[in-house]
Amino acid sequence: MFWSAEILIVVAIIWVCTKISFFFSPIGVFFSTIFIPLLLAGILFYMLNPIVNLITKIKFGKRHRVSRTWATTLVFLLLIGIIVLIATVFIPKIVDQLVTLANQIPGAVNDGQKLLEKVFKQMNSQTYLKQIDFTQVTDKFSKNISGYMNTIFSGLTNGIGGIISAAANVVIIAVTVPVVLFYMLKDGYRLAPTLKKVLPEKHQDQTMELLSEMSHTISKYISGQMIECLFVGTFTAIGYLIIGTPYALLLGVVAGICNIIPYLGPYIGIAPALIVSFSHGGFWGVVYNIIVVLIVQQIDGNLVYPNVIGKSLEIHPLTIIIILLAAGNIAGLMGMILAIPLYAVVKVVVVHLYNIYQLE
Repeated sequence: MFWSAEILIVVAIIWVCTKISFFFSPIGVFFSTIFIPLLLAGILFYMLNPIVNLITKIKFGKRHRVSRTWATTLVFLLLIGIIVLIATVFIPKIVDQLVTLANQIPGAVNDGQKLLEKVFKQMNSQTYLKQIDFTQVTDKFSKNISGYMNTIFSGLTNGIGGIISAAANVVIIAVTVPVVLFYMLKDGYRLAPTLKKVLPEKHQDQTMELLSEMSHTISKYISGQMIECLFVGTFTAIGYLIIGTPYALLLGVVAGICNIIPYLGPYIGIAPALIVSFSHGGFWGVVYNIIVVLIVQQIDGNLVYPNVIGKSLEIHPLTIIIILLAAGNIAGLMGMILAIPLYAVVKVVVVHLYNIYQLE
């Protein structure tokens, strides 16, 4: 009776909360507004904080060290220089390749339609397939392509307001993220001592140890993923340049970004390259692209990943695939990117609490 009453009370509370959702909607809007800036600032914090800590250890004179404020300022100047370099050297080339590729999409669609018509004609010439009318299939394919293109263009036309709103959000994020990141780098080290003072004295050491493990796991995963993406994107683009694949820089950037998703990312990143190589180089172009991707992934899986991330996560590959499938259905691409580090942090918490329970 006790547990039945507890379950009924919880269900009743949840039902009442669904009826007063208007009360919680401002809270949801608030958290959804600050989520992206805090997420981006947190990722950059875990990438740049080791560099800030390293600079603060530099001595000049006998007793003086670089203050954390100056170290943060130097790191910010370095980050701005890298962003300016990327914006002036790489972004124009990527945009140029993207525009050229977009202009060639209609021609590629027509080539694909002609290829399908040729294949269907050959299939019609076969005696056992003469009874099937493949012309209906080609007509339906053409109509579907036209319908999809019209839908895309009409969506772009009707979504001008959405584009303006998205641009405004990007500007807000671009302004708020540097400010949040600066104060995270400058004053982030004060969070743990302040939090320790608030906690009960009995659980201070255990809680600080747990927070340290969580921070170490997140830091190692984020920094490792960034190094992995940079390695995969760079060497994939170099491989595409060697074999003569068009839009090598753009396809390398796509491969590097898709590598954020563990295990499934490389297969998503190779898809655009296969389409481009097939339209320009035919069958052998596809084969060469697959060879390049296999070489890069083998080097990444055997050398880069074990050294930059190692076994800090200790998650079985099957578990990762199941988590990615579930997170993709629940929250889309963002869920697939955040699911693995979130699972790793939850696992650290559960294991730590279980160890405390065993000790007690």
